[in-house]
Amino acid sequence: MNVSIETMTGLERRLTITIDGDQFEDQIAARLNDARGKVKIPGFRAGKVPLKEVRRRYGSAIRAEVAGELMQSSFVEAVQQESLTPAGSPKLDVIKMDPGIDFEFTATFEVFPSVELANFDKIAVKRPSAEITAADLDDMIVKLREQNATQEIVERASADGDQITVDFEGMLDGERVESACGEGMAFTLGKGQMIADFDKGVVGLSAGEESTFDAVFPDDYQAEDMQGKTVQFSVKVIDVKETQLPEMNEEFFKKFGIDETTEEAFLSEVKANMTRELDNAIKNQVKQQAMDGLSEIHDFSLPHDVVHREIHVLKDQMMSQFQMPPGQAQQLDLPDALFQDQAEKRVKVGLVVNEIMTSKAMVADPEKIDARLQEIAAPYGEPEQVIEWYRSNPEQMNNIEMAVLEDQVVDLIMEQASIEEVVSNYTDVISGAAIAAPEEASEEASEEATS
Repeated sequence: MNVSIETMTGLERRLTITIDGDQFEDQIAARLNDARGKVKIPGFRAGKVPLKEVRRRYGSAIRAEVAGELMQSSFVEAVQQESLTPAGSPKLDVIKMDPGIDFEFTATFEVFPSVELANFDKIAVKRPSAEITAADLDDMIVKLREQNATQEIVERASADGDQITVDFEGMLDGERVESACGEGMAFTLGKGQMIADFDKGVVGLSAGEESTFDAVFPDDYQAEDMQGKTVQFSVKVIDVKETQLPEMNEEFFKKFGIDETTEEAFLSEVKANMTRELDNAIKNQVKQQAMDGLSEIHDFSLPHDVVHREIHVLKDQMMSQFQMPPGQAQQLDLPDALFQDQAEKRVKVGLVVNEIMTSKAMVADPEKIDARLQEIAAPYGEPEQVIEWYRSNPEQMNNIEMAVLEDQVVDLIMEQASIEEVVSNYTDVISGAAIAAPEEASEEASEEATS
C-alpha cells in the first residue's frame, strides 16, 4: 500500500492511497467463489453455477462492495502509518478500480489541531466566599415551609398573597376578547401572575362577589395585539384561599428524611445542605471562570465536523430541558448559528483540557475520587450503599474519574492564575451576583425583585 498526504486548507488533509491491483482482484475472486456456492440461478444446480456467470451477474456489485471495505480498512491503516488523528469520518472517493490496474482512492478529512498551551498566569479568576448566618438559615426555613404550604379556603375579602379562583370575561370596544376570558382561573394575588390592573381589580373581593373594572395591558405585553389596550373585565370570585405554612414539628421534619426528628437536628441538616450548596456554587463558579480563561488565552483552528457534532449535542440538551425527545431539535429546524459560538467554545476548551491532561500525564487522584463519592452519597440515608453502587458501575466511575481530572486541571490553573478574593453573602454567592459584572448584577437584582 502506497500513501501520499496533501495538506488542504486549515485542518483538512487528503490521503491518496494505492493498493496493489492483484491484492484487490484476489479479494474479489474470493468473494465471487463464496457467492458461487450460495446463489441460486434458474437452470443451474445449487453450488454448480459457473464462475463466469456469477461474475457476469454480480461482478460489479461485488467489486464495489470489496472496494468499500478495502477503503475503510486501508484508511485506518494509512492514518496509523502517517501518525494522523482524524477529527471525523473521511470522504472516500474512488480514482481507479478497473481490472488489471492498481486500486486507487482518496480520503479527505480533518485532523485535530496541535494545541500549544499558553501561560495560565494570563487567566483572572474571582473566587467568592461567604458565611452562612442565622438570617440565611431563617430565610431557608421560610422557603422550605412555603414549598410545603397548603391553601385553605377562608371566608373573608381577598388580600395580597391569597390564592383566588375566578371566572372572568374581557370586552374590548364592546366585543368579547377570547384571550381575555377564563373559567376557574386560579392565581396568587401580588405575584405578577396577572396584569397589575387585574390584580388591583379583584383585591378585596370575597367568594361569590362580582365586579366590573377596566384594566390596561402593559406596553410590553407578550401578545402584541393587546399591548396598551384597555379591556373591561367582568369578574366573579369562586373562592379565596389563604396560604398556611406547616408547623415546625415532627411531621414536617419527616418529610426531609431526617432520622432524628427534632428541631435541632432539622436545623443542623438544613445548614449542612446549605454549606454543601455554597461550596458547590463556589467550586462551579471558579471552574467556569478557569475554563472561560482557557478559551480566551488560546487561539487555534477547530475541526468543523467536531463543532457540528457539538451543535447537535447542544440542540438536544436544549430540547431535553423542555422535555422533548432527542432529535426533535432537527425536526424544529433550529438554526446552527444559534449554537455556533457556544459549540466552538466547548470544543476549544475540551481540546485544551485534553492537552493539559496528556502533557502533564495526569491521572485521577484516588483520594479525590473517594472524596467525590462521599460527597455524592452524603445526602442519602445509607451512603455506603450508594458508594458501592457507583463502584460497581464502570460507566459511572469513569464519569467520576473524568470529573476529578477536570478538578485537578482547575487546581493546576488556579496555582498560576490571578485570583481576586470576593467576600460576599450566601444569597449573592449562590446566585452568582457576587462575581457578576456590574451590569449583570443589576439585571439579576431586577429579576429577583420581580420574581
